[in-house]
Amino acid sequence: MKKPLVILTGPTAAGKTALSIKLAKQIQGEIISADSMQVYRRMDIGSAKITSEEMEGVPHHLIDVLEPEEEFNVVVFQQLARRAMEEIYERNHIPIIVGGTGFYIQAILNDIAFTETENDGAYRQQLEQQAKEGGAQKLHEQLAEVDPKAALEIHPNNIKRVIRALEFYKETGTRISEHNEEQRKKDSPYNFAYFVLNMDRQRLYERIDLRVDQMLLDGLLEEVKHLKEEGCHADMVSMQGLGYKEILSYLQGECSLEEAVYILKRDTRHFAKRQLTWFRREREVCWIEREKYDNDETQMLNAMLKILKEKEII
Repeated sequence: MKKPLVILTGPTAAGKTALSIKLAKQIQGEIISADSMQVYRRMDIGSAKITSEEMEGVPHHLIDVLEPEEEFNVVVFQQLARRAMEEIYERNHIPIIVGGTGFYIQAILNDIAFTETENDGAYRQQLEQQAKEGGAQKLHEQLAEVDPKAALEIHPNNIKRVIRALEFYKETGTRISEHNEEQRKKDSPYNFAYFVLNMDRQRLYERIDLRVDQMLLDGLLEEVKHLKEEGCHADMVSMQGLGYKEILSYLQGECSLEEAVYILKRDTRHFAKRQLTWFRREREVCWIEREKYDNDETQMLNAMLKILKEKEII
């Protein structure tokens, strides 16, 4: 018997949080955050972190578990999420993975094996030096030459992932995109339902812009200032997150606040678009289009419960 697993994902600002709480209450679920930023302590406003009031008593995992200077990546997520899932199953509850990081979800759903290769420290240092001297874009172009598919999937600014893909190619002679593709084709060890919450593109973009405005009203500027005073800097994985890198650029005098906000809104819209592209590529996805249910969460919830019953998850 495969263990039950529910996924609720979708683009940023689609309204996953509120719907996930309603769902968890109905199915004795506990929520595991698949978000690359909510894992960090004191990074609340820019990550749109759920508050304890919003949780309404539903247990949440992988929120506020790391310090901003600690590195968080898909391998760390997979380890922490598996541990949380074991505890949830022991309580006879159902894990609900909620968040918009598609690769994190895939790592759990398909039980992806991240190959540990021999670490060539000298080669890594060489690549890091190249990034410093020639810039992130130059390094990304190097990846595009050996693994064009990985280059399409990895953002040029994500230097750590670009370096990892180049290392993987040098160490194994295999493209990391091919390895990941192979892993994706594996059957899931879970009896799962994979819900993607979505809405009209124009309305989604409006919600993103409003959310950024609200973050600024809630004190995003002060939050980033405090992190900077603590010693957080642009090279940290945590400070690469949307909302943090843009405001940090402003605080460092690299742009005006108006420019920082413009870039943040634009890049968040681009991020939402990339998220949707990722989810469209996934197998066995159940799309929950808000307009189809008149934006009524009760209707959406009932549709999801019906699918969960059909799949014998509940």
